[in-house]
Amino acid sequence: MPYPEECTKIKCMQDELEKLACTPKPVEPTGFNPAAKLPYGLEVHHVRQAMESFVDFLGFLNRQLYSKGLPRIESLLMPANFSSIVGEFMKANIPVFCPSLVANRYHNGHPDLIPAGRFPNNAVQHTDEGIEIKASRYEQGWQGHNPEDVWLMVFVFTSNRPSDALQGVPPQPFRFRAVYCARLEKADWSFSGRSPTSRRTITASVTHSGLRKMLANWVYRAP
Repeated sequence: MPYPEECTKIKCMQDELEKLACTPKPVEPTGFNPAAKLPYGLEVHHVRQAMESFVDFLGFLNRQLYSKGLPRIESLLMPANFSSIVGEFMKANIPVFCPSLVANRYHNGHPDLIPAGRFPNNAVQHTDEGIEIKASRYEQGWQGHNPEDVWLMVFVFTSNRPSDALQGVPPQPFRFRAVYCARLEKADWSFSGRSPTSRRTITASVTHSGLRKMLANWVYRAP
């Protein structure tokens, strides 16, 4: 068993790591692909600006939580909920920098971003025009609810999870690892239904053909 002074030293080291983890890793300017093909007037620098805005937002939020003795938001929320925050932020902020796109105002409308002025009140329940936004800790296995003909943009990141502290995983700052974007067709998805008695959420997963399209048109890769 460690002596009290050793415990104090360990606690101070852990607290310092937690403090440092409150500031996300900056987006690397050299990590963007100027040859990436993006639709609807979206350009690579728009994506970069939205990513940098999220990094600023998360850093501000986590430093405020740390000042109150609270866990960082990624260590507080369930992993899926934090991924949703990343995706929703990008959905809301890409149009701030790219005026040719707007967030779909229809509740649970598909896709997330649609061409500005194309639909009444910038709201549509379902269309194949626009970009669906996902955020994930994984480089593959991305899921949706249905096979779709749609542009898909995935923001891949790394961050802590609520279970990390119990598993001895040290604090680490949030970091965008990659961004991929491609036009997928229904054949690029595998649909997984459910039995009449199942309560599992119906999902569709990006297949190998879809993954190849996404990886070939990478927008960002952290050096």
